Parts: sequence; structure tokens; C-alpha cells
Amino acid sequence: MKCVELFAGAGGLAMGVHLAGFEPQAVVEWDKWACDTIRENGAQGYPLVSGWNVHEGDVRQFNWESVDSGIDLVAGGPPCQPFSMGGKHRAYDDSRDMFPATVDIIRQLSPRAFIVENVKGLTRSSFANYYQYILLQLSFPEIASRKNEDWFEHFRRLQREKASGRLLGRGLTYNVVPTLVNAADYGIPQKRERVFIVGFRHDLGIEWSFPKATHSFDALLYAQWVSGEYWDRLGIPARARPLMPEKLASRIKKLKENPPPHDILPWRTVRDALVGLPDPESAKAREIPDHRFQAGARSYPGHTGSPLDLPAKTLKAGDHGVPGGENMLVKEDGTVRYFTVREAARIQTFPDGYRFHGSWSETMRQLGNAVPVALGRIVAASVAEKLLLAQSRELSRNLLNTKGVA
Repeated sequence: MKCVELFAGAGGLAMGVHLAGFEPQAVVEWDKWACDTIRENGAQGYPLVSGWNVHEGDVRQFNWESVDSGIDLVAGGPPCQPFSMGGKHRAYDDSRDMFPATVDIIRQLSPRAFIVENVKGLTRSSFANYYQYILLQLSFPEIASRKNEDWFEHFRRLQREKASGRLLGRGLTYNVVPTLVNAADYGIPQKRERVFIVGFRHDLGIEWSFPKATHSFDALLYAQWVSGEYWDRLGIPARARPLMPEKLASRIKKLKENPPPHDILPWRTVRDALVGLPDPESAKAREIPDHRFQAGARSYPGHTGSPLDLPAKTLKAGDHGVPGGENMLVKEDGTVRYFTVREAARIQTFPDGYRFHGSWSETMRQLGNAVPVALGRIVAASVAEKLLLAQSRELSRNLLNTKGVA
């Protein structure tokens, strides 16, 4: 199946989509460093990005007529700064709001489906109307904004169209499903809450819901403080294990009486993610690409780093440099240090063979903006399954019609 990738960054979502069976026809990203990351991996023959058609520039300036027709999927994460908790919260007044451009591209390409990812801040009550406006634009991309029409007037017009039901089944419309998810619930070693907006073209008749969670905090607590399987698996002897957190004692007691479902796996932790990586200050670390120690980490209120035995805090890109607390590890002795690029890549589930271009600060920005590769694959695989089933149904109907004519 064919896809295009918008706002590709370092390629996290794009690689996940590719792993799910989609072939990128165009990969568009404005940031030079991120483009260089993808290009250099492709030039070195890295299989997941080899042969990608990477375009450095604004998605609004790209010639979308150059892309073949019959696109199955449009995927991308529009810049999140207008809605980020750490940003300026300007939403539609922010020049970096790329949702209008995303809708324009969907209108032009008429893909069978789309996957749009963004920050949890998009769902804040202060953005409620604009969030609904985004969903309606994606549902009815052919109802474009008129000249000199502000966003709220356009929003009201879209609301009226939805209420009338006139456009359902006619023209280009999408069944849109927005879902707020925590990446840790899907095996990503990071507490990363993000909104996924997934849409299927209405004429396909597809019903879809976000994949079920596969991991949980309770399962992690059970593995750590009831069965001890977590420590055994990681080779941590009893004398070296930390004390059970007192604030979780009652919750752990309940887990002893009622263990979590057998089909739910434990959250993956920072310690899980870093298995096999040497201390970045050791001589062995020099043998591993992107695994260099970065000095200067310090802890202060609100910036306390990620504990080893929980999923990492959300890695962030930052508006004025790399945020310290979110990109730090709390060592066993209680001191802190920055994650290396390779460690941050592990936390974002980039494969070890993938290299990053730019300084530590620039590379960490790429990683902070990325969609975890494994989460992108899970979402895209679910979408691919529905598209293939719809295609199969269509082929069956065509065969039946052909036999009927014969």
C-alpha cells in the first residue's frame, strides 16, 4: 500500500508506518537536521529508510500533483508547539499550526485513510472548540474555508453541515476516531500521552477503534513487588533491589489478592530499555554509536529525571533548548545524568542501527519530537488490516458481479 508522510521529523512514525506494510511515495520535513538523519541512514543502506523520497521544505510548498494517485494513507504529526503544555498555547493564532495544511493535503490526495498524531495539550478545555474544529475539518475536508472567513465562522458552517447529514456518503468524507493514549500501555518504555486522530474514507464502510492496551502499571507492580519476576529477569539480586515504595503499599497488597489479567504485560521501564548498553562514561561506550556522555545534568524542582524502574518521563524537544528534567536518568545512587542519544533512541524505540545527525542538543530535539517507532507500527498495522479487509471485500463483490454478468 502507498503512503505519504508529512512533518516526518527523524522518521519515527514513518518507519512505524513502513513496518506496517506501507511504501512511502513522499516524505516531507522542513528541518534540515532531521532530513539529514533520514538521508544519511538511507545512503548507508539502512533498510527501513533506504530509497525514501525525502523532500526538505514546507508541506504547503510541495507539489502534491507529483504524487501518484491512489494513496492509501497520509500520516504525520503536525507541529505541536501551538498546543503543547510547555508552549505558548496560541493554537489557531500560531503560525506553526499546520492542521489547515494537513486538511488541504488530504483534500488533494483523497487517501483511503489518515493517521494524525499530536500532543495531549490539544485536548485541553481551553482548546475545546478548536479541537472539535480540527476533527470536523478532517471529517469534511471538501468544505474549505472561504476567503476572509475566520476559523470560528468556518467551524459553525462545518457544524451545520454535520448536523444536516447531507454530505455523508457523498463527496469526500471521513469517519474520524480521536484517541488519547499513553505509549507505556503499548510497551513503550516511556509515559508519553499523545492524541491519535485516525480517519477512514466513508465510502469504504470501515468501523475501527484504537488497538487495545497490551501493558499496564499494575502488571509492572506485580512483577516487581509480588512475583519478583522483574528483578529476576534483569539479574538484579535481592540485596541490590530498591525498597518497595511506601505510597504504593496498599495497591500492591490488592495485587497480591487480585493479580492483573494474565494477558496484560508489565510496563517496560528505563532499565528494560537500556539492557546491554554500557555506562556512557566507560571505555566500552566508545564502541557504540551515539552513546556519548553529556555533562551538565542537575536536578531541581520540577526537573528530577526518570527513575530506572519506571517508564521514562516524556522526552521533549523544548522551545529554547533541550528540557533538562525530562531527558535525565536518576541513577541508583540518586544522582542524575543526561540520557545519551542512544539511550533516548531506545526509549523512543528507534532501532540500534539507526544513526542521528547533528549535535547532542539538536539530536535530542529530533527524538523529543518523534513518535515512538513501535507505537507508530501498532497504529499503522491496525489501519492496514482494516484497509486490506475492505479491499478484499471489494474484490469479492467485483468477482460476484462479474460472475453474475457471465
